[in-house]
Formats: sequence, structure tokens, C-alpha cells
Amino acid sequence: MSTIAAKVANKLLEIKAIKLQPSDPFTWASGLKSPIYCDNRILLSYPKIRDFIKIALKDKCKAFADFDVVAGVATAGIAHGALLADAIEKPLVYVRAKAKAHGRQNKIEGHLEPGSKVLVVEDLISTGMSSLEACDALVEAGAEVIGVLAIFTYGFDISKESFSRKKIPLDTLSNYRNLVYAARDMDFIDDEQMATLEAWNKDPKSWSENYQQTDQ
Repeated sequence: MSTIAAKVANKLLEIKAIKLQPSDPFTWASGLKSPIYCDNRILLSYPKIRDFIKIALKDKCKAFADFDVVAGVATAGIAHGALLADAIEKPLVYVRAKAKAHGRQNKIEGHLEPGSKVLVVEDLISTGMSSLEACDALVEAGAEVIGVLAIFTYGFDISKESFSRKKIPLDTLSNYRNLVYAARDMDFIDDEQMATLEAWNKDPKSWSENYQQTDQ
């Protein structure tokens, strides 16, 4: 287990940026039942942890090819992108989910020179669709996307396949496996709950459907 990945998971659990409820699942916007809910925006309210994440992003971004600009994915990735851009003294832009309906109708906010090499920063990777759509928008604007860096990933096969198909490198500070082990080490969950969390991660859709059937 990566030391940094374990530390990041530990800190996110401590401040409840990631919540685990195996016996009382959350309902995602998609309707999917999930024993985990992640909101990394919470860490912004904790200066010491925010600084730790900033340093971790700075170190992790060295794994990518050289880049000129940091791009945050709206809305949750903007602040984390700004932290990294400030730490490495690079320009920052951010990418909206949709172009503004008024004014200049921008989808990309900030100054982006055509031909710029861009590192995209996201807070969380689930299916990866929002991150990859941001990458598409940057490419359409004439930039070259050299990769995506996120704080946490659920590690779903669909996201791995999507990034692989687009040939866009993805790296994260922590991941679901590290999280589950950190939660067990911290006694946030017991062995039975750990098994539930692992089962959900292997097949979230089937797990959700089975839970809804047994809950009726």
C-alpha cells in the first residue's frame, strides 16, 4: 500500500470528506445505492489537510510529462487545481460542464494559449465522464491534454476503460482499496462491513439492485 495513498485516505476519513455507511447506503444522483459518499470539497475547510493535499498534488504531478497550464474541472476540481497551480507557479484555467448561457458563453474560463500542454485536476473519479468531457473541451480549444490528476478514485472498470480508450494518463493521490484498508485499520468498519464495501466496488450496479430488492 502506498504510504501517501494511505495517509490521504486516513485524512479524508478523519474529516468525513469520505463517509462509509455499509448498512445504510447513500443514494447517488444516478439512483445507485452506495455504501460510500465522497465530497473532497470538505478538506478545503481544514488548512493543515488542505496544505497536505497541495503538497501531495505537487509531488504527484511530477509523474506526468511537462505541462504549461493546470485546468480544474468545475466545480469541485477548481479549488484543488488552484492549489496545485499556486504551488508550482503555473497558470490556471477551469472547464465548465456547459458553456455559459450569457456573456462570452465560455466553456473554458481563463487564458489558454493554443498549443498549451495541460494537466487536468479533478477531485474525484467515478465513471470519469466529466473529466474526459473536460479533456475534450480543452482539445477542441487547441490544447494538448497530458493527463488527469485526481485526489480519489473508486477504481471502477468503466473509468479505467474510458481513460485507456482515450489514451489519457490518469493518476490519483488515493483510491478505494487504500480507503477500505485505512478504514479497517482505524476501526471505522469491521470485517463484515469491509466485505460489503469490497463487494460493492466489484459490481456497484448489481449490489445496488440487490440492496433495493432486500430493502423492500
